[in-house]
This record gives sequence, C-alpha cells and structure tokens, in this order.
Amino acid sequence: MNKFHGTGVAIVTPFNEDKSVDYDGLKSLINYQIDGKVDYLVSLGTTGEASTLNKQEKEKIWAFTAEVNNGRLPLVAGIGGNDTALVSESIKSFTQEGYDAILSASPNYNKPTQEGIYQHYKALSEASSLPIILYNVPGRTASNVSPETTCRLAHDFKNIIATKEASGSFDQFNQIMRDKPADFMLISGDDPIALPMISIGAVGVISVVGNALPLQLSEMIRKCLKGQFAEALPAHLSLLEFTRLIFTEGNPGGVKSALKHLKVCGDSVRLPLVNITKDLEAKIAKQIAKITA
Repeated sequence: MNKFHGTGVAIVTPFNEDKSVDYDGLKSLINYQIDGKVDYLVSLGTTGEASTLNKQEKEKIWAFTAEVNNGRLPLVAGIGGNDTALVSESIKSFTQEGYDAILSASPNYNKPTQEGIYQHYKALSEASSLPIILYNVPGRTASNVSPETTCRLAHDFKNIIATKEASGSFDQFNQIMRDKPADFMLISGDDPIALPMISIGAVGVISVVGNALPLQLSEMIRKCLKGQFAEALPAHLSLLEFTRLIFTEGNPGGVKSALKHLKVCGDSVRLPLVNITKDLEAKIAKQIAKITA
C-alpha cells in the first residue's frame, strides 16, 4: 500500500456558472495535480462537494477522472454517509475501473456510539472489494472515532488499510501509532499538522492545499518522509497563512478562489455553500504571489 504514502489531494469538483459540472475544469485540475507531482488523488471527498452531487453526477465524475488520469496516479473514491445500508450498497455497486481504494468518513449527524461506528465500518469492509481508508473528522461528523475503535477495525479487517485523521488530537495520533498493526497507515487529514504527524510515523497527508499548490506541498511532504524535517520546515511555515486563509470562510470556497486566480478552474460552488468575499479573495491572491515568487 505504498501507493498511499506521500501527498494525496482531495480534489475539488469544478462547476460552471450555472452550477453544472465543469468537465474541462476538472481535466485541467487533474493534469495540474499530476504536473505538481502529487502521489494520488481523492475524488468526491468533502472538498469535492459530494453531498450536493446526485448519483449520476458522481458516477460520471468518477469515470471521467479515471479516464483523464489514465493510470498515471492511484485514485481513491470518496463514498460515505450516515445510512450504513445505503453506503454499503453504494460500495458494492461501485464499478469504476482505475480506482485503488475507498475513503469513507464516519457517519455524520446520527452520533453513533463507538460500537455503532465499529459495526458501520464492519459492514463497509464486508461490502467492499477495494481497500478502505477510514476518515475521522469530528468537526464535521459530531462524533469522534476513538483510537481504540480505529485500531480494533485495523486489527479485525485486513481491507481496512489506513485512517485519515482530522481530529487534531496528538494524544489520539500517538495511541493509534502505538497500538495499530504494523502495516496500517496513519494519514494526516489536516494540512497544517502534516509535518509533525509524519514525525511520529504518519505516511503523508490527504490535502486541500494541494489543489492550489501541489508542487510546493508535495516537495515538502517528500522531505518529511525522508526525515529531512529541518529542510522541510521553511516550506511548512510558508504555507501556514495560505492554509488559514483558504479555510476562513469554509472549504472548498477558499481553495476554489485560489484555483481561479491560478487559472486552473473556476470558483463556483453549490448551495448551501457560497463564494468567499472579495476581501478574502485578495488576501489569498497575495499569499499565492508570495509563495510562488
């Protein structure tokens, strides 16, 4: 599973001004990521606004992404939700060629117990012919996947290969690193703490920042994975303000603004998300100029 070491990017879904999917923009974005030397792509995660896409749109986006990628990078499909039966069926019926794993966030809104989370992922494991990456993001789901549950799943199901951890808790990261199977991967789900997470054994990041600055981020992550933390630190620090800004008014509005400024794709989002303010756009553009100078 070394294909998931390094920089994964949770790519945005570009929209036209009429809110239809912008496939030309998506092609441009995929090629921009590959030119930026990232290691793999995640299609239709949170950053891809999957919750506002219907079944037919998702299937077309997955197929188009695989076609444009053409085997150049490993691909991960984001398939999640808070109805275990429906998510299991979606995973069973996932037939897109060219994908290497599924990323699935812990159920949101229901606020299941740890046993409920375990049973949810058990069902997904049994439904999936592809490896599964857990995704713990309590800020969105309103419930945390504990280290005990993460490691229990990792030990019990061989096709559960990693966790994307966005809890922000180093106590939690430390426990996972201590108790997980040797081949189970800890992946940072937060750009600003990818460097310190790698220092304790994480294998990389699934990034939002990488949409806009793939080359800068992937070079920094590669240095970290080589243990060159002193060399990586200047790049890490240079990205902090840009990262703060792109999340100030929500994701993916901020990073889509950056992509528009970089002429990769447009910045349209679907309701209930709205475009960021002009003032924030200007601040993001200023940071891009500073980082890419």
